Amino acid sequence: MTADARPAAPALTERQEARRRRILHACAQLAGRGGFEAVQMREVAEAAGVALGTLYRYFPSKIHLLVATMQDQLQQLHTTLRDHPPAGDDAAGRVAGTLMRAFRALQREPHLAEAMVRALTFADRGVSAEVDAVSRLTTAIILDATGLEHPTPEQLSAVRVIEHTWHSALITWLSGRASIARVRTDIETACRLIDLTSADRSA
Repeated sequence: MTADARPAAPALTERQEARRRRILHACAQLAGRGGFEAVQMREVAEAAGVALGTLYRYFPSKIHLLVATMQDQLQQLHTTLRDHPPAGDDAAGRVAGTLMRAFRALQREPHLAEAMVRALTFADRGVSAEVDAVSRLTTAIILDATGLEHPTPEQLSAVRVIEHTWHSALITWLSGRASIARVRTDIETACRLIDLTSADRSA
């Protein structure tokens, strides 16, 4: 069976979910201290208090684990944003504010951010389910900020462009090739596509 046709994983029990959360926490802690290279599966297993074989049953590789850690970090952000949604009269401003809020959270943990983004960049088709989950979550965060309940195909296309811009901005900032000011400018510029597509629909 190909990676694209893998069956859905069965729901975890409460005990299994608690174990999974310990693993993700251990991964984030190690990555936060030393980046991508600091995440070694044996050390993650020891820090999480699980057998190495158990760790591999949850996450087949280091890349799977780090992409899942990024999904977990974004899920926490999504929950926070739903409790405290961005303010602003226009969708572009709300989306830009939301993504800069996410960026600042990653900025506080640069080693962790580098490890997660590096894993996302390295991920091949075998990690497609995890990468897709990160993409869907990022899309959901952006759409929540727009306030659009029924986005048009043009607006969804704009969301994808914004998502690609945000990801690219992370990479260029982490590599030292872009300042925070440039990141903000690029994100704000891309986010204006939302207002442009809305204007097109109302014309």
